[in-house]
Amino acid sequence: MRTNNPNPLAFVRNLGILAHVDAGKTTVTERILFATGTTHKRGEVHDGTTVTDFDPQERDRGITIFAAAVSCAWDGYRLNLIDTPGHVDFADEVERSLRVLDGAVAVFDAVAGVEPQSESVWRQADRHGVPRIAFVNKLDRAGADLDTAVESIRRRLHPAPLVVQLPIGSEDGFTGVVDLLRMRALTWADDTTAADEGPVPDGLREEALRRRRLLEEAVAERHPAALEEFCDRETLSADTLTAALRDLTHSGDGVVVLCGSAYRNRGIEPLLDAVVAYLPSPLDVPAVRGEQGEERPCDPSAPLAALAFKVNATPTGRLTYVRVYSGTIEKGAIVWDAGARRTERVGRILRVQADRHAPLERAVAGDIVAVVGLKSARAGSTLCAPDAPLVLEPPGVAEPVVSVAVEAERSVDTDRLASALVRLAEEDPSLVVRTDAETGQTLLSGMGELHLEVAVEKVRREHGLTLNVGRPRVSYRETVGRGVSGSVFRHVKQDGGAGQFAHVVLDVEPSAAGFEFRSAVVGGRVPQEYVRAVEAGCRDALAEGPLGGHPVTGLRVTLTDGSTHVKDSSDTAFRTAGRFGLREALRACAMVLLEPVVEVTVTVPGDAVGAVLGDLAARRGRVSGSVTRGGSAIVTATVPLAELFGYATRLRSRTQGRGTFTARPTGYAPAPAVTTAR
Repeated sequence: MRTNNPNPLAFVRNLGILAHVDAGKTTVTERILFATGTTHKRGEVHDGTTVTDFDPQERDRGITIFAAAVSCAWDGYRLNLIDTPGHVDFADEVERSLRVLDGAVAVFDAVAGVEPQSESVWRQADRHGVPRIAFVNKLDRAGADLDTAVESIRRRLHPAPLVVQLPIGSEDGFTGVVDLLRMRALTWADDTTAADEGPVPDGLREEALRRRRLLEEAVAERHPAALEEFCDRETLSADTLTAALRDLTHSGDGVVVLCGSAYRNRGIEPLLDAVVAYLPSPLDVPAVRGEQGEERPCDPSAPLAALAFKVNATPTGRLTYVRVYSGTIEKGAIVWDAGARRTERVGRILRVQADRHAPLERAVAGDIVAVVGLKSARAGSTLCAPDAPLVLEPPGVAEPVVSVAVEAERSVDTDRLASALVRLAEEDPSLVVRTDAETGQTLLSGMGELHLEVAVEKVRREHGLTLNVGRPRVSYRETVGRGVSGSVFRHVKQDGGAGQFAHVVLDVEPSAAGFEFRSAVVGGRVPQEYVRAVEAGCRDALAEGPLGGHPVTGLRVTLTDGSTHVKDSSDTAFRTAGRFGLREALRACAMVLLEPVVEVTVTVPGDAVGAVLGDLAARRGRVSGSVTRGGSAIVTATVPLAELFGYATRLRSRTQGRGTFTARPTGYAPAPAVTTAR
């Protein structure tokens, strides 16, 4: 499958494995490592023997928590692969990984199809413009159906699914696939890794020809060169199909769909062939751009440009995971950390194999490696040549929604706890540590109950600390339900020497945006430089609302009038007036408290639906849908996040341990009976 391009970077693939929790991402990764000869024993999630789930908590819980990078080789290509978490609480790990990947394999359960977190990670990949291929996994399960899973991809994710395989057998009788491009059958016997290749079985030949025709028509409809050949010959060659599928994958106009059973090691080799055939190399993606518009090509001889996307503190040192976009980084080199604005020395460069590492002398454009020796670099830091600085756009960081109070059980451990929490926040930017100004408590904020539970357990295990943890609290917001007009505020201060004077008149009204500010002052009554100061003061006031000191959002502030003093007016005076003026205006508004809400998908046995619906209603949940599939009911509801604490335990008790649920944030909604006019 090698190309004719002599550039070594053409034989590199940087890809991630994306999916909903329990769709089989880690098992797919393990089978890839086994098929490529990187490992010599198949790791199993349920046995805690996987390569990428190496953290003790991952093995205890049986889920992926931290994105893990591994490298392997297939058919002359080097694959740098990142196994990402599937649980919504760790979506920030997925976000940081997608920022540095060129392509991805989206894994779907053949029974469940597109699940809530599958949809979330797909949208994350859309935002980053990451090309994907799809792998429908677990075709050996009871109730598995490729067509149903593909239809859910079409309906919920809205790409054009281009199915290139036909299953041979179903459920427990699934033994292989028909390759629709080359019209050949690939079958796997039990306990074998290599596929047996042969002709298409007679009983499937007619169906395979029909599906091959549908694939040709779908590709010709979306690809001009394929359409031309299809019109001339009324068919497409395998080479034309391959080239067209690669183009459609890169443009996002189609998604190639393969199928198999990773647990039984069926379908992995064709998946690897598809990765090198359809997903882009570092040469196929646009040149990286700095925030000032500078471009850096994917060229080892160009100036260095690399992005740190993950930091991990290990017993042997601090590892900084970087994607090299341009240039070459060498052991012992001096690099410029554009965020910290300081130089750093690269101690060692490592090729990562999850928790094992192989030393390298250098890393070139297109590489994903770990670097030892960087002291100031954080996730999102740009590393570049000192004589050619630039700043790359960092990965986005989600805003925390849940907080717990943490304290050391022994007062002598307080300093150790503070140091451990700082290191924790360095490794995971979606964790925020702060001190409550009113109570003096140390608050740890994150993306969900499980996220915080994992973080606290990490501190306990790695630092040997005994902690007291308070009940989780959610992060509320305040917004304007009914605004006010003509709110006047005068800031006058005279204490000897130059005084302070600022007069502002503000209108406040609800807005669909987070915060908007505009000036309607005429006649120059408030100079433009003071208008900017008023806006800055208003933004200061958004930190604490009048209902409970929560951040304020969803409002538009208009500066309608004001006045100045020839000597005593200044930026400082007008910023102060903006801050206190908006605070006073908000106290006059009808304010509404907002609480975070999540969409919950609960899967339960049919005989437990009534109990689950009653429990959701008691938690102020609004049921939006319910379907029955394979003897189980899938209930979708919107529930306030504050009501979900402890829900996993409650659900297990109501369903004798057979119920499961997933949740994803959907925004904020008014909390009941808390609208207050002041």
